[in-house]
Amino acid sequence: MRSFTRRTARKFALAGAATATGLLLTACGSDDGASGMDHSGPSASATASTAAPSAPSATPSGPSAPPASGAPASGDFNDADVMFAQMMIPHHEQALEMAGLAAGRAEDPEVRKLVAAIERAQDPEIQKMKGWLKGWGRPESAGHGSGGHGMAGMMSEQDMKDLAALKGRAFDRKFAELMIAHHDGAVAMAKDEQNNGRNATAKALADDVVRTQSAEVAALKKILARL
Repeated sequence: MRSFTRRTARKFALAGAATATGLLLTACGSDDGASGMDHSGPSASATASTAAPSAPSATPSGPSAPPASGAPASGDFNDADVMFAQMMIPHHEQALEMAGLAAGRAEDPEVRKLVAAIERAQDPEIQKMKGWLKGWGRPESAGHGSGGHGMAGMMSEQDMKDLAALKGRAFDRKFAELMIAHHDGAVAMAKDEQNNGRNATAKALADDVVRTQSAEVAALKKILARL
């Protein structure tokens, strides 16, 4: 009876071991399956990481766009338009230099008023013309001597020194004389652009130069007559 019990217990033990072994094998099989799914995970993430760089490809279009540094003159242009801008830039720059000398030297209120008008108008026009030349792919300077000397109405270095040495009424008189000649030169260049230029924006600026500077010449002549 006691031996029968031992045999029975042994059978149950063997059966339990077999069952445990089967369960263990099943678990191992399920682990392999899980690890297979994990491998598929990295491949999907690798695909995503490979595709990810394609998104930033739209970004370069932003930085590559040139910053707005002055509105380009749209439309066709010719050599006369280019020459007008290249010559008028140093011409305007000298007018601003002359106007700058008025600080602490000019006495007449009408002279001071004209100086302020010149500064308001000509600096923005310089920036416009530089923007045109950049848009046209042309240099700002055409090599017309040092600082544009030799162009119509341009002052010599000695003229500028003489003007800087004056004050009060003497300065006002000399300033009016020199600026009349300077404006006359600008008006002549602007009229050439009106006749020979092609670009509508450049021709419009030439119209403004003729109108405003002709009016300033008339005002300067009146000032000169009473000084």
